[in-house]
Amino acid sequence: MATAHIELNDKSLIAKTVLMPGDPLRAKFIADTYLKDVVQINGVRNMLGYTGTYKGRKITVMGSGMGMPSIGIYSYELFEFYDVDNIIRIGSAGAYTDELNLYDVVLVKNCFSESTYAKTMGVSGRKKLPATKALNTKIKRSAQKLNIKITEGTIHSSDVFYRMNPDEYKEIYEKHGALCVEMESFALFANAIATGKNAACILTISDSLVTKEATSAIERQEAFTKMMEIALNTKL
Repeated sequence: MATAHIELNDKSLIAKTVLMPGDPLRAKFIADTYLKDVVQINGVRNMLGYTGTYKGRKITVMGSGMGMPSIGIYSYELFEFYDVDNIIRIGSAGAYTDELNLYDVVLVKNCFSESTYAKTMGVSGRKKLPATKALNTKIKRSAQKLNIKITEGTIHSSDVFYRMNPDEYKEIYEKHGALCVEMESFALFANAIATGKNAACILTISDSLVTKEATSAIERQEAFTKMMEIALNTKL
């Protein structure tokens, strides 16, 4: 049965593993570029979703939108109402350290957040939540086979894109060891814990708060192919 935000009635058309970029146009790019026999499974609010096959395996890719409330809605509905077992977020992030360069790939081990999302969901009062360890192990195996370097560590999952103090990232980096910042992982991990499912997050560095370098919108949509290929080749 369709939900408030996903129009699909037949849940068998959604794969057990969903790749979830923030940008729905990135979801379309992945479907057009990598998947065969593609079927569009959602268009509500233009939050595009597609199911197809990759190397013979059924895969769904669907946008999450920006921020924890948005990914919180879509990931919960996929986990709870469409029997999805695994969600791998594939997103962009801003570097908090000059040891990360544009296009570097980061695998989230755990994420720190000031958000109350997990507490409000009744999951945890903690400010740091982990990815699913077993899923991360399979992602690292995929990256190794593809000979793609990844950096695994803590990241910052923020409720705010524009901070009044632009240098606050330095304190967060020093206090929590957060390598970079994005806006979705904390809610995704909370939902996985709440529903007993699996969640992971692979990020590509799109800009740096240290060097002020940045990629363009079209690069963020279409050029972050390393993390896409790692996720697609993760065998679950």
